Amino acid sequence: MKPYSLDLRKKIIETYEQEQISQRKLAKRFRVALSFIYKLLKQYREKGTLEPKGHGGGQNMKLSPDNIIVHSSRRTSRTEE
Repeated sequence: MKPYSLDLRKKIIETYEQEQISQRKLAKRFRVALSFIYKLLKQYREKGTLEPKGHGGGQNMKLSPDNIIVHSSRRTSRTEE
């Protein structure tokens, strides 16, 4: 999933500071998850930035894409026997 734009993040912070509305109402107004509002405000307070965090990554693949192709071409289906 793509991160929310920096422009949207700025609008959320500006609205929160100017209107002093609840985080729940803010989430409804901008049609985002309440958890996103919590995290965005926390990040803004603690780090002073609105930039989306980088992707956390994940586990490394056990097989490279080339090896997957080689292994899958070696497999035969029961219909071919």
